[in-house]
Amino acid sequence: MKATAVIVGAGIGGLATAIGLRTAGWEVTVLERWPRIVSAGTALGIRPDAQAALDRLGLGEELRRRTVPYRDALIRTPHGRRLADLPLRRIERRGGSPVLMISRVSLMEMLLRAVGETTIRTGTQITDPVTLHEEHDLVVGADGLRSAVRAAYFDAAPRPRYSGIVAWRGVTGFEPSGFGETWGPGQVFGITPQEPGSTNWYAAVATPQGRRESLDELRARFAGWHDPIPRVLAEADEETVLRHEIHDLSPRLRSFVTGNVALVGDAAHAMTPSLGQGACQALLDAAALADLPAAPRTPADVAIALRAYDARRRRPAQRLVTMSRWMTRLAGTGRLSGARNALLQVLPG
Repeated sequence: MKATAVIVGAGIGGLATAIGLRTAGWEVTVLERWPRIVSAGTALGIRPDAQAALDRLGLGEELRRRTVPYRDALIRTPHGRRLADLPLRRIERRGGSPVLMISRVSLMEMLLRAVGETTIRTGTQITDPVTLHEEHDLVVGADGLRSAVRAAYFDAAPRPRYSGIVAWRGVTGFEPSGFGETWGPGQVFGITPQEPGSTNWYAAVATPQGRRESLDELRARFAGWHDPIPRVLAEADEETVLRHEIHDLSPRLRSFVTGNVALVGDAAHAMTPSLGQGACQALLDAAALADLPAAPRTPADVAIALRAYDARRRRPAQRLVTMSRWMTRLAGTGRLSGARNALLQVLPG
């Protein structure tokens, strides 16, 4: 065997997996359907376990140079009354490091630089994913929510399920006096650090599928909420604000692997962003796959190693999918505050 791997998708999970496999001695090719690699996005919170994954990939020091720690944040009502603290200090105590904030653009820059001489073919539409496993010793589906690899290889593959929520994201030009989330019936607004000198904001609003609200309608939704929310939205620019319908996968996969094919990131466990864990889980997937043997002698060696990857990653990731789904439902409700606050106390660090 030549230890050749093909990765479908050049997002966070795909690039991180390419780095890990290449470091482990595999010959890697990355296929991306877009004409160029898309690095747009706003803030990501990198938790201690995902920081350890980036250490494993040789990127820990650069991560820490580019990030700001996120240690203190409140959950409040629309009028500004404190409901609870976000569990950032608990995450730091358990993990030995604070959550580190970085823009998706900056993280993608890091990953692309570290990929090095790995072959990346953009503008490559995968029309017959089944042929890939005949030409390579390992196939990795890192092609997101609507994964062609998942659809081709996995029986009764889950499909995207609309959460009922549309997420808006942007960057504001001033630093607020405090960070955190504000929860109201059917909608949530959050403000976090992003990078030195940059502040991230996001809104999650209950919206019928297919309905496209304008930025003015979003401003109207949050009119009268506590400062600085109206100011943030007043300064938002229609051309730079990102808007996405939020989906997860249902039902859950029985395995992340089949034969010499493995799924990572959203292709395996797409989740709502309520816990801020999507990028972290993709990085953990990539670090786990980096443990594959560098010189497998037979296809059985690859299959055995992939089953170990599945045993290590599937249950923890799927548990977070479920918890994130519940948090999405509870964060925007005016009822069930007891259940909502109890869930905050058991969220994983």
